[in-house]
Amino acid sequence: MDALLDLLRAMHLTGGIFLDAEFTAPWCVTAKVGPEDCTGYFPAPSHVIAYHYVAEGRCLLAVDEEPPVEVHAGQIVLLPCNDPHRLGSTMSMRAISADHLIQPAAAGGLARIVHGGGGERTRILCGFLGTDSRNPPIASLLPRALTIAVEAAAGEWIESSVKFVARELAAGTPGSPTVVAKVAELLFMEAVRRHVATLPTDQRGWLAGFRDPIVGRALALLHARKGHHWTAAALARETGASRSAFASRFTLLIGEPPIRYLARQRLQTAAEQLRESQESIATIASGVGYVSEAAFSRAFKREFGMSPAAWRKDRAD
Repeated sequence: MDALLDLLRAMHLTGGIFLDAEFTAPWCVTAKVGPEDCTGYFPAPSHVIAYHYVAEGRCLLAVDEEPPVEVHAGQIVLLPCNDPHRLGSTMSMRAISADHLIQPAAAGGLARIVHGGGGERTRILCGFLGTDSRNPPIASLLPRALTIAVEAAAGEWIESSVKFVARELAAGTPGSPTVVAKVAELLFMEAVRRHVATLPTDQRGWLAGFRDPIVGRALALLHARKGHHWTAAALARETGASRSAFASRFTLLIGEPPIRYLARQRLQTAAEQLRESQESIATIASGVGYVSEAAFSRAFKREFGMSPAAWRKDRAD
């Protein structure tokens, strides 16, 4: 699982909470996190993972025509692909757009929703995690909704942190959403780890590769030494397999050849360095394994839709 956790950290997830919603039964709303919800935190991310933390009560969540999942107090439900979804005490009534119910945030506070029929009370904190990767492979291969209990996921310190922030937000204390954003990042990583651990032993796909002893070892090497001039033959030697057997197994489980996979990971690392450091583009290109700045720039533009210089400037604005 080390390679999986390394990949999740490399997504450089950041985010926040933008909405404090109080519903009373019966109620049902449609929702989707939009770029406008991310303003005030950082430039709109290329990809959004939406989440809802149920601070009190319970609710149902449904994506398209899939069966609804029930979410209870103390649980976070994550939507890796940020699909439009419905939330409600029931799915049998007509859903109202949550956008039409939002009350703008006061200075230093959160936007609010107060809505429902006056019955059982449910309180939900709505937030997002964002990444600069436009199409992170992890998102498309996960279930459309992942639910995880805060208490069971990572021990008492995370549970107490979430509850503390929920109390502060209820009291109107500013600054707390950043704490829950970090907690949500850790819970997302834990939810993915748990999902991978429960996959059937004959599962095929990118996530299953992290459990395979040969492919998992190769993934760990690729993530630990992205700048190394790897070849399929060198990786095969490191994993104790023949070149042909290794390449076939990697491609079968991951869905693309090992060197193509490495190229995408190098570009993700370079994007993070462009944002967080002042190193020259040539230095960054060399550090992630490109022999020339021109080759790096071409590959970067294919992946991110703009040149490294433009990408860095856009993130600095």
